[in-house]
Amino acid sequence: MTTFADKTFTAPELIRNFCIIAHIDHGKSTLADRILQLTGVLDERTYRAQYLDRMDIERERGITIKAQNVRLPWTVAGTDHVLHLIDTPGHVDFTYEVSRALEACEGAILLVDAAQGIEAQTLANLYLALDKDLAVIPVLNKIDLPAADPDRYAAELAHIIGCEPEDVLRVSAKTGHGVRELLDEVVVSVPPPTGQYDAPARAMIFDSVYDTYRGVVTYIRVMDGRIHPRERIRMMSTGATHELLEIGIISPEPKPCDGLGVGEVGYLMTGVKDVRQSRVGDTVTSEKRGATEPLVGQRYPRPMVFAGLYPMDGSDYPNLREALDKLQLNDASLAYEPENSAALGFGFRCGFLGLLHLEITRDRLEREFDLDLISTAPNVVYRVVLDDGTEVDVTNPSDWPSGKIGEIHEPVVKCTVIAPADFVGPIMELCESRRGDMQGMDYLSESRVELRYLMPMAEIVFDFFDALKSRTRGYASMDYEEVGTQTANLVKVDILLQGEAVDAFSAIVHRDQAYGYGTKMATRLRELIPRQQFEVPIQAAIGSRIIARETIRAMRKDVLSKCYGGDITRKRKLLERQKEGKKRMKMVGRVEVPQEAFVAALSTDESPDKPPSDRSKSGKK
Repeated sequence: MTTFADKTFTAPELIRNFCIIAHIDHGKSTLADRILQLTGVLDERTYRAQYLDRMDIERERGITIKAQNVRLPWTVAGTDHVLHLIDTPGHVDFTYEVSRALEACEGAILLVDAAQGIEAQTLANLYLALDKDLAVIPVLNKIDLPAADPDRYAAELAHIIGCEPEDVLRVSAKTGHGVRELLDEVVVSVPPPTGQYDAPARAMIFDSVYDTYRGVVTYIRVMDGRIHPRERIRMMSTGATHELLEIGIISPEPKPCDGLGVGEVGYLMTGVKDVRQSRVGDTVTSEKRGATEPLVGQRYPRPMVFAGLYPMDGSDYPNLREALDKLQLNDASLAYEPENSAALGFGFRCGFLGLLHLEITRDRLEREFDLDLISTAPNVVYRVVLDDGTEVDVTNPSDWPSGKIGEIHEPVVKCTVIAPADFVGPIMELCESRRGDMQGMDYLSESRVELRYLMPMAEIVFDFFDALKSRTRGYASMDYEEVGTQTANLVKVDILLQGEAVDAFSAIVHRDQAYGYGTKMATRLRELIPRQQFEVPIQAAIGSRIIARETIRAMRKDVLSKCYGGDITRKRKLLERQKEGKKRMKMVGRVEVPQEAFVAALSTDESPDKPPSDRSKSGKK
């Protein structure tokens, strides 16, 4: 085997593909930094903290959003090995990124903070790894902290995984203590990739990005055979063929090479500008003597939260479409379709995996593509069954059917909360106030408890995590997964301005919460909409029934200012004429709602413009 950038094919038995999975803020990116330095691919001159967090938004918030891969040399007992490390996100909203990374690995380092112990997302990622039959290496990080209790949490971790407490490795990613032993353990415990060296080439696409100058850059893991530069390849799902302009490895920056063999991870470029040509989960093979059976494709996630994205300036609509196309290449969990609103114009109905995913997507669109956007209030997907048996999927309040409704089904999730035992009461009170149904409770240790609830997803996606953190002084962690639907007593609340419904302000809520939503929105709009020449009623309605009302008083010109006395009938005549004019204006006038009012009204207190520091460390929001 020659040098890394200009090499012959590496023997599969010398390759180890692994990823780091953990809860948010347990030290994944810091551990990746130490590994990069220890293996020599990153020198002191080019080093920076959180090296694999490439996006500005990741570095500002201190979170990982995109999984990143890097190729590393490592020598054990005189034998040179090749390690492929994939650093993954920790938020539940980006679990899909983790699942994609696991497809390219045979092993996983399960990282747990020695001062905080196992969190909800730690368990979720562990189960993902076990479902893929990966070798799991349990590791306690931050053992140098004064508050660390490694013995206690090693026992807790061993109990869950089914190993001995002595098998749990102890490291400090900050100081580098134990990292060398961890890499030796990766070589010993993680199995080498399996695949047929002389079979037709098959490689799985596990990620792709769009480069303005070079087109689509596709990240692949080779399962069988070999891929060479300048050969023609075929995408098996679309049948499209391309010439390979460049193939290479990431170590830690892209480096062209002579080809990739079984088990190797790298990138390829074809110069294609069409972002739909490289689908995540697709199989790449050679055009000549290529494979006939594709690899098992990845399961695409179903969006769980929907919101409308509209450009502030209507002329930016084509730019928004192009930006979403390019962003979807980098984020396969993003779904969107065109829609238009009478109030906001043309835009897109977008599907997200959670509220943080929505927030990050909107932020990336505004930063990377220089767009100014309005997002409507997020909602989940409801299945409405009419009396005649017709079923309608409602992703937008404007899609709410007008016929007689028989049943409404809303998505429910299994919510897992891990917290100190002292906070069981407040947590149960919060969950029950959000229509939660308790499924069970287990003590992980004497002082830590796991609670499981079945809850409507609509109750979770707004401010549930913030309320949970407030009630538990920040100690609770939460994870959730969709488990189906349940029937619910839901209604559509319309907001009327002078008798006309404004679709952007409509919402689907539980009947018990309809009055609260209507009152809050009417009060907010009364403060935001400027006074008109005529009186404007703001009403909240369920069907034809008004449940709340506020009034914007008319601006009134003082028509008597020039009357310094004289006959009272003259003053009365002027006032009557003004009254008639306002009545006529009210009949023909339209209420102008400025864009700023839309932005402010649709920005709920819980979700919109919180500073990054408030939301970056949460396992959910």
